[in-house]
Amino acid sequence: MDKNFRAINEPILDFEPGSKHREELLKELERQSNRQVEIPVIIHGKEYFTGNTIECIKPHNHNHILGQSHQAGEKEIKMTIESSLEAWKSWSTTSIDYRASIFRKVADLIQGPYRYTINAAAMLDIGKSIFQAEIDASCELIDFLNFNIEYAYKMHGMFQPFSPEGMHNSLEFRPLEGFVFAIAPFNFFSIGGNLAAAPALLGNTAIWKPASSAIYSSYYIMKLYKEAGLPDGVINFLPGSGSAIGNEVLNHKNLAGIHFTGSTETFRTIWKTVSNNIENYKNYPKLVGETGGKDFCIAHESANIDALVTGMIRGAFEYQGQKCSAMSRAYLPKNQWEEIKGKLIEEVATIKVGPPEDLSNFVNAVIDEKAFDKIASYIDFANEADDCEVICGGTYDKSKGYFIQPTVIVTSNPHFKTIEEEIFGPVLTIYVYDNDKWSETLDLIDNTSPYALTGCVFSEDKDIAEEVRSTLRFSAGNFYINDKPTGAVVGQQPFGGSRASGTNDKAGSMLNLLRWTSPRTIKETFEPPVKYQYPFMDEDENS
Repeated sequence: MDKNFRAINEPILDFEPGSKHREELLKELERQSNRQVEIPVIIHGKEYFTGNTIECIKPHNHNHILGQSHQAGEKEIKMTIESSLEAWKSWSTTSIDYRASIFRKVADLIQGPYRYTINAAAMLDIGKSIFQAEIDASCELIDFLNFNIEYAYKMHGMFQPFSPEGMHNSLEFRPLEGFVFAIAPFNFFSIGGNLAAAPALLGNTAIWKPASSAIYSSYYIMKLYKEAGLPDGVINFLPGSGSAIGNEVLNHKNLAGIHFTGSTETFRTIWKTVSNNIENYKNYPKLVGETGGKDFCIAHESANIDALVTGMIRGAFEYQGQKCSAMSRAYLPKNQWEEIKGKLIEEVATIKVGPPEDLSNFVNAVIDEKAFDKIASYIDFANEADDCEVICGGTYDKSKGYFIQPTVIVTSNPHFKTIEEEIFGPVLTIYVYDNDKWSETLDLIDNTSPYALTGCVFSEDKDIAEEVRSTLRFSAGNFYINDKPTGAVVGQQPFGGSRASGTNDKAGSMLNLLRWTSPRTIKETFEPPVKYQYPFMDEDENS
């Protein structure tokens, strides 16, 4: 690898009608839909079929089985830990050049022969539209891999300490001592891949637990790591019960770090478990987590209403609102409300909902029945409440797939249930504020939610935008001006939040990579002293 390697963001294919890309993708969708895949546990490069299986189904057609995933048991979990520790012995001493070359090849494979494969897998398995699959499964994963490489090289070069005359000082970026536990969410193909790959690039070994509802698509990434030449055991693929795996892994003395994306509740449980075991670990584990969000939009009366409505629809309803960054609550000015309301209702009415194989659909199915039932319960609550009005959607149907209509709730209660609690579905709650209560509304936004992940302001007045940015400084780790609060791009908007939203270690940046190192300072003295005495110890001639 060239130490001067510079990453560029992967161009997004548009899959326009009549294009070769569209034709090939549709063929791949049909191919994967017409077969079932047996998905093994993968330990040290070997496949294990345990016989304890769960079905991988299409969210938009829960009678269609994509494959069977074999689940790890106690035996496989222990084998995985042993494999990770064994692989660490050699992998931890390999050069950054060697490691970078492998992950660069993974990016090349995605760019080339496997683009349609992984896009189709993301569409069928986790309900992504073709555009959401392309920007996630292809482009963002490629970007994670390439930018991680660039940042790793920069890291090794830019943090070297000062060496005065007579010595040489250096900083060695060692990996962590032990293994990293990578716990992935269902909603982003790229995040799942990066949770294991980022630590591995820095010389760590990783145990990758994919989300139970995203095993099928995750399996394709694991196969690419193998094809690219990643040595056995560097990343082990461990589908299975979260509690069973967690019980073994989190209590192991060689747990070196946790790279997590998922719910706040789960991350807090993990943190407590680690805390309770702190005396038993060889090192203090690094805890890196990106969790939930209750992401806001505040519009000023100076906002461009067309841009605002577009930002609300894309921010709230793309990928069915199943993004931790999705716009979930919006605060809109009373004197502009009627115009905003009219345009919003008109635009939402044009949204098509259906299976991702129909590329004209904007909204697809939510991930599974558990998610569907949870989201539906919030909609039911709103439909029955006296202090709100459902102005769009408010219906759902799981007879064939887990479909929920894009729903907009307007409430007069700034602490209404759906404006405070994370829903993780295509539900947007609006609070209309009095224009003369602008400052109070900003305070309301800051104190309504325990989360601090993303947020945005729409205003054509730069002073107003700056006021919101400053006042809500700690309310969002990613803040957007005149744009939706979703769609962070690797290398452009490093992603992460604080408060109940996580440790804010900014995936897609050098800041995240630094967490997977245990630096060592080395001092070489060219002419070491040969006597212990210091000059101050010389006798005073006048005494």
